[in-house]
Amino acid sequence: MHIEAVEFVDFRNYRALLFAPTPNLNILAGPNAQGKTNLLEGLAVLLVGRSFRRAKAIEMARWGAMRGSVSGELRREDAPRRLRRVLGPREDGVWTVTGEGCSWARAIPFGWTDLAVVNGVPQARRDFLDGFVAKVYPSYAGTLQRYRQVISRRNHLLQVTPAVGMVGRLEPWNEQLVETGIEIMKHRQQGVAMLEGEVARLYPDLGGRGAITLEYVSALGAEATPVAFHEEIARRLGDEIRRQQTLVGPHRDDLGVRVNGRDLRTFGSRGQQRLVALALRLAEVRPVAAAVGSEPVLLLDDALSELDPEVQSRVLDHVARAGQVFLTTADPALRVGGDGRCWEVNEGTVTDAGVAALRGAA
Repeated sequence: MHIEAVEFVDFRNYRALLFAPTPNLNILAGPNAQGKTNLLEGLAVLLVGRSFRRAKAIEMARWGAMRGSVSGELRREDAPRRLRRVLGPREDGVWTVTGEGCSWARAIPFGWTDLAVVNGVPQARRDFLDGFVAKVYPSYAGTLQRYRQVISRRNHLLQVTPAVGMVGRLEPWNEQLVETGIEIMKHRQQGVAMLEGEVARLYPDLGGRGAITLEYVSALGAEATPVAFHEEIARRLGDEIRRQQTLVGPHRDDLGVRVNGRDLRTFGSRGQQRLVALALRLAEVRPVAAAVGSEPVLLLDDALSELDPEVQSRVLDHVARAGQVFLTTADPALRVGGDGRCWEVNEGTVTDAGVAALRGAA
């Protein structure tokens, strides 16, 4: 699957843009604050209907515009598909992104915030894992939303219900907590298994040293059962009443990322952490492609910074063979040969800069 053409109207700093990228590697080069990341964001909105930067619809429209849009032509083998996303206000004044999606369109983004998957708080790793699982199992997003609603309602009861009547009021929500929580944990564990095999293969190919392992970390153990879940809820009830929040469930779990048995949050260098974060994103590609029947589009924002030249060359060689890829860089010398193409991004314009070779990229 690839994007054949895209059109922006009043999106971020793009008043109007017509862009026909190559179906392979597209390098978006130019100084900072010229629109490279905005372009990646627009491609994500086209493909999946939302920003990978978690921006609101009103934030993505060009300053002062009444609405914005992103339209484009996708192709998977001989199946073309036109998509149009509109950013604008509803009757109540709230801005939204509207437009029909495509069941086989997937985007895998990488940006500086992905470093938090390796060295940040557990929520960053849970978000990464949940995002991957939702790409492979589309129904998972609905399950996760239901679980969050249960947590919200249960927390509310913990905050307003007198302790005397607490157990009875919580019981129906405990049942839903366990049911949806077990489903989330099973899907996450399947996701970790898929990612671990891929990242173990990719990491050394990209120039990483050591054996990388992933582990789903849960207070309920690797094989959580409904009985064990209920028992843990009962055991922690006193703590939950005191703290007025739900303390048991997959919203408290974590993803362990280690190289040679060492937790990268403590022992990894900045460059190593960045390479592992990138490898984790690239590890999504094959499982997602197998799930939907076509390769996802890679949106890589400044992915080569803080990597040494040899690793940069390995990364370029890999992504040049990874389907349609958009890679931003502020390096004016960065080019790639083969079927790749370079585009100059400057003040909301995109200009074809042709093809040139660099640093042994294939």
